[in-house]
Amino acid sequence: MNVLVINCGSSSLKYQLINMSDESVLAKGLVERIGIEGSVLKHEVPGMEKVIIEKDMPDHKVALSLVIDTLVDEKHGAIKDMKEISAVGHRIVHGGEKFSASVVIDDEVIKAIEDCIELAPLHNPANLMGINACKELMPGTPMVGVFDTAFHQTMPKSSYIYPLPYELYEKYGIRKYGFHGTSHRYVSQKAADFLGKKLEDLKIITCHLGNGASLAAIDGGKSIDTSMGFTPLEGLVMGTRCGDIDPAIVTFIMEKENLDIAGVNNLLNKKSGVLGISGVSSDFRDIENAAEGNERAQLALDVFNKRVKKYIGAYAAEMGGVDVIVFTAGLGENSASNREEICKGLEFMGVKVDPEKNNIRGKDAIVSTDDSKVKVLVIPTNEELMIAKDTQELLK
Repeated sequence: MNVLVINCGSSSLKYQLINMSDESVLAKGLVERIGIEGSVLKHEVPGMEKVIIEKDMPDHKVALSLVIDTLVDEKHGAIKDMKEISAVGHRIVHGGEKFSASVVIDDEVIKAIEDCIELAPLHNPANLMGINACKELMPGTPMVGVFDTAFHQTMPKSSYIYPLPYELYEKYGIRKYGFHGTSHRYVSQKAADFLGKKLEDLKIITCHLGNGASLAAIDGGKSIDTSMGFTPLEGLVMGTRCGDIDPAIVTFIMEKENLDIAGVNNLLNKKSGVLGISGVSSDFRDIENAAEGNERAQLALDVFNKRVKKYIGAYAAEMGGVDVIVFTAGLGENSASNREEICKGLEFMGVKVDPEKNNIRGKDAIVSTDDSKVKVLVIPTNEELMIAKDTQELLK
C-alpha cells in the first residue's frame, strides 16, 4: 500500500509518498509560493538528483496536479501510474472537540472541518483546499484526515477549561485544544518501543522544540495536559511567538503603541519570542551562533530553556512523577547544548544527562546516564509516517 501524505499551508504543499510494506519514503517534496509569483516545486526521490520545477501555480489544485505529474514522470518519478497511490492522508490542524482520532474523510467530515475554520483561520482553509484538490484530481481514492488537536482530546476538563465565564466555552468553544498532537503521539509511542516498555505503564513528557514548540504530559499513552492552548500562541517562548504572558500586557501595548487587533496579533505571533528578545533571528541556530558576546542572544536562549524546564517540572507534578523525557523536532533533536541546559537542575527529580551520550544529532538515542532514574531520550519526529500509519489502519 502506497500512501500519499499531504500537508497544505496557505501558500505551500508538502508531500511524501510512503510505501507501507516497509515504511520507506518513495518520494517527497515541497511546493512553495502557491498563488504568488515565483512558485516552485522541489521534488526528491531517494538515489536520484533533486528536481526543481519553476511554474506558475495559481492554486492548490494546479500545485497538486504538478505533484502527481512529477510522481509518475518517466525520468524523475517514483511510480508508473496514479493507480499505485492507494490512499491519501491529510494533516489537518484543527478538529475542535469533534475529533478525538483520525477519520476517513467524507462530506460530513469536510463540513466539520469547515466549522472549525474560525478556530484555525490560517490553517483549516488551506487543509480543505488540499482535500478538495484531491477529490477533483483523484476521484475514488480514499482519504483520511489526521488532526493536530485529536491526541489532546483525552485531557481532563480541569486541564482544558480556562478561568473565564463558563458561557464563553459553551458559546464559542474557548478552551485549550493543544497542537503538535501527531508528533507528541508518534514520539511517545516510539520512546516506549525503544525502551522495550509498554506505553500504558509510562509517564512521559514529550518536548517538541522547534520554531513552534510545545510540551505534553502523557500518562499511560494519553495526553493529560499540553502547553499550547486555544491557539498555538500559548505556552513556551517560540521562534516568533511570545508564549505565556500577562494578558493585561495586550491591552497595554495596544494603547501605548496605538495598535489595532491585527497589529497586536502580528506583534505577539510574528515579532516576539526569541526573535523579539534577541533581535537576531527566529532561528535558534542563528541565536546559538550569536550567543557568545551577544547578551540578548544568550538571554533569549536562557528564557527559552527556563520556560521548558518549568513545564517539565509542572507536568511531573501533575502526573505524580515522570519515567521518560523525550526531546524532538528541529531544536530538540539537534541541539545538545539546549538539552543539557534544560535538564540542568532537574537532578532532584532523578534526571541525569550524560554529556558524551548527549553529543548526538537527529537519531534515536538515550542521552541520560545509566543510573538516571528518569530516562532522557532523543527521538526524531515523523508526523508523515504517523499520518500514513493512521491512513493504512483506517482503510484496512
